[in-house]
Amino acid sequence: MRVKSASFVISNAKVSQCPKSSLPEFAFIGRSNVGKSSLINMLTERKQLAKTSGKPGKTQLINHFLINKKWHLVDLPGYGYARVSKKTKKEFQGYITAYFLERKQLVNAFVLIDIRHKPQEIDLEFMEWMGTQQIPFSIIFTKADKLPKNKIESTVDAYLNTLLEGVWEATPPHFITSAASSLGKDTVLAYIETLL
Repeated sequence: MRVKSASFVISNAKVSQCPKSSLPEFAFIGRSNVGKSSLINMLTERKQLAKTSGKPGKTQLINHFLINKKWHLVDLPGYGYARVSKKTKKEFQGYITAYFLERKQLVNAFVLIDIRHKPQEIDLEFMEWMGTQQIPFSIIFTKADKLPKNKIESTVDAYLNTLLEGVWEATPPHFITSAASSLGKDTVLAYIETLL
């Protein structure tokens, strides 16, 4: 799949205000500072589609983008560390949960993991919650350009083995990406196309 058109639709803090269309949705979520905005811009070949920032926690709303007039890419707030008040954090964690539990248009969620870090409890807990709620998701490892090429595969294997030690019988689909080099772009888009 090639992204021929990508346009911003709406930002909101309530699932009830999400687009009424029945178009399939693919959500992107991860801990703050995981490189989500850069990944979205890389996939869509639009440098400023998603706002990038040096400050973690920039995304604090549910953001819908219309891709190829066929599906919605949904940019969700990061979970975990963000320089916002506890009250604000609790509010947007609430509508993240509501989005996943209520949004019937959701086809798949992509959980973003910084490939440089060992498995974090907050990521593992989030994926376990997704599994118990039977929400389809895949893992996208970001920032692969930050690791030596000969360490990428072993690092990913070690991460996936950690999942298998927990509640998982099989690992979810996973992708290795780099926003800097566009690594993984075609693979992720091809996967989305199979689900449309």
